[in-house]
Amino acid sequence: MVSFKELGLVNTREMFAKAINGGYAIPAFNFNNMEQLQAIIKASAETKSPVILQVSKGARNYANQTLLRYMAEGAVEYAKELGWENPQIVLHLDHGDSFELCKSCVDFGFSSVMIDASSLPYEENIALTRKVVEYAHQFDVTVEAELGVLAGVEDEVQSEVSHYTKPEEVIDFATRTGCDSLAISIGTSHGAYKFKPEQCTRDPKTGKLVPPPLAFDVLDAIMEKLPGFPIVLHGSSSVPQEYVDMINEHGGKLPDAVGIPEEQLRKAAKSAVCKINIDSDSRLAFTAAVRKVLDEKPGEFDPRKFCGPAREEMERLYKHKIIEVLGSDGTA
Repeated sequence: MVSFKELGLVNTREMFAKAINGGYAIPAFNFNNMEQLQAIIKASAETKSPVILQVSKGARNYANQTLLRYMAEGAVEYAKELGWENPQIVLHLDHGDSFELCKSCVDFGFSSVMIDASSLPYEENIALTRKVVEYAHQFDVTVEAELGVLAGVEDEVQSEVSHYTKPEEVIDFATRTGCDSLAISIGTSHGAYKFKPEQCTRDPKTGKLVPPPLAFDVLDAIMEKLPGFPIVLHGSSSVPQEYVDMINEHGGKLPDAVGIPEEQLRKAAKSAVCKINIDSDSRLAFTAAVRKVLDEKPGEFDPRKFCGPAREEMERLYKHKIIEVLGSDGTA
């Protein structure tokens, strides 16, 4: 058993309370490799923003759970090297799909876990979530749950259709499960293809897809039912057109990739939404930078020569999200 406190990590309880009161959202960035982790920590340390390092089930298997523990501990020490005296860093399991997986993450030093039982019938979702909460809270680990279903694909998580969270269920769900935060569905979606072309309109000037707006009426109703309760948005990458274009220009093929407009995320960040998940954007930034180097220098085979520029591009992206979209800079 490894306590997250031994690794220098924190849970989400205090940072979420501050975010709700301060009208900003905490960035939750998924990572799969060292370069992503370096970029996240550098961006967070330099902007003094609390940050949630997210690891999916697939990423945990890819990286190895033991290595992840030491990477998280190393991330805290790296942040201190960069001048961040008291790093506010969470290691979070994204979309845990079983009690056993959540328990294993708690035992290996995660400071926060998500149990996603949203695909189960309502009562089964409550029962499984409650079981995870009861175990995690013994070790001061915070728990995120999900009510409603997001469309799209992210690692093992996928759904063809979305189902908005029902506001009339949230009080009962939060009370009976004891969860610390609640991921809701209001129209965000996983992956780089968040909406089908027929769900969008096209900008007559650019020909680019314009996605449908988020259901802020559902969010407002949930906030009315659960005032001051931490709300989470998944599937909130904006799919920046500059990266899509760069990928396509250098041999990639991403037709009609579209994300959530940043102005809608800014609006959400000023509400009870205190955690916004971003994964696809950093994947796109990484891939765009790597493709550009290898296309322009086809003889290059030193990973540092293409992973280095990718790391710099991701750091730029993370800083932009922290400062210009979520408003969490200077809060840690």
